Amino acid sequence: MLRLPSFTYRQPASLKEAVAMKADAGPDGMYVAGGTDLYPNMKRRHQTPATVISLMGIPELTAPVRRTGGPADGGIVIGAAITLTDLSACPAVRQSAFAVAHAAELVSTPLLRNMGTLGGNLCLDTRCNYYDQTYEWRKAIDFCMKKDGHICWVAPSSPRCWAVSSSDVAPVMVAIGAEFLLVGPAGERLVPAGRLYHNDGINYLTKQPDEILAEVRLPRTDGWDATYHKLRRRGSFDFPVLGAAAWVRWDGDQVADARVVLGGVASWPQEVPEAGAALKGRALSDDAIAAAAEAAYRPAKPLDNTDFDLSWRKQMTRVYVARALEELRRRRR
Repeated sequence: MLRLPSFTYRQPASLKEAVAMKADAGPDGMYVAGGTDLYPNMKRRHQTPATVISLMGIPELTAPVRRTGGPADGGIVIGAAITLTDLSACPAVRQSAFAVAHAAELVSTPLLRNMGTLGGNLCLDTRCNYYDQTYEWRKAIDFCMKKDGHICWVAPSSPRCWAVSSSDVAPVMVAIGAEFLLVGPAGERLVPAGRLYHNDGINYLTKQPDEILAEVRLPRTDGWDATYHKLRRRGSFDFPVLGAAAWVRWDGDQVADARVVLGGVASWPQEVPEAGAALKGRALSDDAIAAAAEAAYRPAKPLDNTDFDLSWRKQMTRVYVARALEELRRRRR
């Protein structure tokens, strides 16, 4: 049995108090929400904080979903500590940004969605077969670059870690152009979803360790639609081997703008600008979908860190991007 290391558990009642507690704890302190990622990592000694600061009792993070601006097509503000179960069932989110709710309901299992939070999924640790193992297993291979070692076993000659982003919700947030409110010792800052992430398996977030992801702001519905398709080993639960988020802004029957973002193929949710460009200014025809799917196929790196048939996974990039775009076309009709 894997056991948690010893730590001090703190329960702040406000964001200000949480930030102060983290400042007191210093580098040995970490925030936790649902704990479905952090606690297993602590058992495997990936992280060993001396102080764990819970965010689940902070009203600002658990406030009900609300609209901005008042009208039916206003934007939506979501507290980062909402559980994935509540997010997927929220009527306002399902009506205005169904892709977000759908991605949330595809995460893991019902039990973990009942505990896991939106903020936790957006800040999820990057994943790799050589990293997501017990301490003894990792010690037997002399560890890896991401934790305690010096070599990335996915690409031993690489100067960087290739652990991949395994969040389901993050690619959708990048695709639809959501914004994240971060709160820290220096105050608040609002960042576009795409700027929260680095393409690096170790330093995968631009959020500082002492900052809290407090709010997620979804754009108002203004002629756009989005969807998310997920490839995984086991259909009932699992991390994405590949995630495909597609966003389209319509101008009549033409695509005025488009974004395609891939999950599970890089250390961040990877937007493929060439795929979006292949759709702009034209109808969402079979030819346009095929061109976008081909463009998305090229950057889908077949990295050996997901225990999956590599060539087949890369081929499935075409299939899943095409499926996502075909779904958006059906909805438009």
